[in-house]
Amino acid sequence: MKVFPFCDNFSLMFIADALRSFLVLAEELNFRKASERLSISQPALSKQIRRLEERIGGELFARTRRKVLLTEAGRVLSPLAQNLLRDSEVALHVAKQAVEGRAGELRIGYGIASVSGILPRTILRFRRHHKLVDLKMKDMSTPSQITALLDGTIDVGLVRLPISRSEIASRPLFRERLVVATPRSTIYKAAEGLASLRDQPFIFLPRSASTTFHDHVLAICRHAGFTPRVVQEASETFTILNLVRAGIGVSLVPSIAIRMHVPGIRFHELRMPDAEWRIGLAWNRSSEKRQLIERFCATISAVVDNR
Repeated sequence: MKVFPFCDNFSLMFIADALRSFLVLAEELNFRKASERLSISQPALSKQIRRLEERIGGELFARTRRKVLLTEAGRVLSPLAQNLLRDSEVALHVAKQAVEGRAGELRIGYGIASVSGILPRTILRFRRHHKLVDLKMKDMSTPSQITALLDGTIDVGLVRLPISRSEIASRPLFRERLVVATPRSTIYKAAEGLASLRDQPFIFLPRSASTTFHDHVLAICRHAGFTPRVVQEASETFTILNLVRAGIGVSLVPSIAIRMHVPGIRFHELRMPDAEWRIGLAWNRSSEKRQLIERFCATISAVVDNR
């Protein structure tokens, strides 16, 4: 398939050089002065121009012994050549930026614990300093992110640590913990802890939304000595908090939920080591986007340090 007929049987390098020579000659209208500016010989310049003229099937310059003038074909080509060379410089610049991790596409997986606070601020800061990078976000559980990192569907993920796959590199960012969210009217006995809510209805994040989070909450309740009676499920933390506020039930949510400032709710700390886990970045060790990933890692680490 011929995408650019003008390039047929021409090297792209020659086309760029020839168009550049054409533009200089179009400015100078003097072969000697143009060849001096281009640092090439007059015969070499004449050869480049002749090859362009052979390609278009007509003259670009009208030559006499005393002067050189642009033909109509030359006048038509001049702005097009300027645009083409400018676009080629932009393309090379963007490609260089991509090599340095400053341009391209970065596909990011994230889970429930990262979206409420850390990720939005990271995205805002990263976009401010990396305007040539297109960020694509996808809400995924940790197991789904690991699979996507391995098959190249995403480039970096915000996951629960540790990760057992040797192909995946990771960097810890912060620790998250579960807290109990109850309506203000619900009595929570700190001495008994979570067990004091064994008879309360619970609101859960569905397992389909996050397998790891759902199973973690279920395990914590069972560790407290009961199996929760789930009366409602919701896929968003903010929705869960408002259902708690409405008195539908109680819930276990990431501590980041406290910063949502939903009124009418009390949060209670869980004195259980199992209620805490680590969140970190993960990426495929063989990813060709390592420079871009490193820049994203640096940005999110700075956000975490300043939270």
